[in-house]
Amino acid sequence: MSSRLPIANNLYYDNHFQRPGVKLLPNEFYTTGEDMVLVTVLGSCVAACIQDRTAGIGGMNHFMLPDDGADVGQAASDSMRYGAYAMEVLINELIKAGGRRERFEAKVFGGGAVLAGMTTINIGDRNSEFVRRYLALEKIRIVAEDLQGAHPRKVAFMPRTGQAMVKKLRLQQETDVAEREQALARQTAEARAERLARAKERVELFAAGTTKPRVELFGSAPAGAGTTKPRIELFGAGSTASKPAATGAAKPRIELFGSSTPRATDSNNARTVEEA
Repeated sequence: MSSRLPIANNLYYDNHFQRPGVKLLPNEFYTTGEDMVLVTVLGSCVAACIQDRTAGIGGMNHFMLPDDGADVGQAASDSMRYGAYAMEVLINELIKAGGRRERFEAKVFGGGAVLAGMTTINIGDRNSEFVRRYLALEKIRIVAEDLQGAHPRKVAFMPRTGQAMVKKLRLQQETDVAEREQALARQTAEARAERLARAKERVELFAAGTTKPRVELFGSAPAGAGTTKPRIELFGAGSTASKPAATGAAKPRIELFGSSTPRATDSNNARTVEEA
């Protein structure tokens, strides 16, 4: 695996926020303690923004798929497409910069179903579920989120202060997002077909050249005694899958990106998102 990490390098000066900025593309991340703004545009992808308020550092990633992408020899830039790797890289780099895991706070964004007909694949839903589950397992508190829905999002994050802002976009405004989502849907469908083909090959290989085993029915009567029907026990009969209890917790609120009347915002009490 290549050791070179895909750190975002699209640096610019942001006139809106009046400070240096970094634009993150898919599969990139960035960490800093400088007074900067990190910006990215999301469709079904998810960005996690993590900050250590005490150390005054933070960072953002941008991943496309919830799977772990554990292919041998895969380059780091390819692995960043996958949530497990992207989250691990971001957390590890913040720790290297002096952050402490027990102080980390997260704000998470994206996971939208922005294309019609994407409901069967549910990449955005799966990404959203993944990032919530991953952070819960890592015991990193999500202090704010804006996930799922039907719109692309532009996200701005200030790593030093932890302030985050979101702007909902129309798909027509972001043609790159539409093209990326269509390509991702095709890749996901092709990958799924490939996994099914591999699974079918394994099953056929396992079954090749074997003869049907003789099965004795549980409780069957001895030969010649055709008086009673054999009793058959079904594996797992009567069991039902447990459903998680509905939490009913209200979603944290996020500040509206580009609001004309910004107010002083505590990062633990951000304002609500509205469609811009």
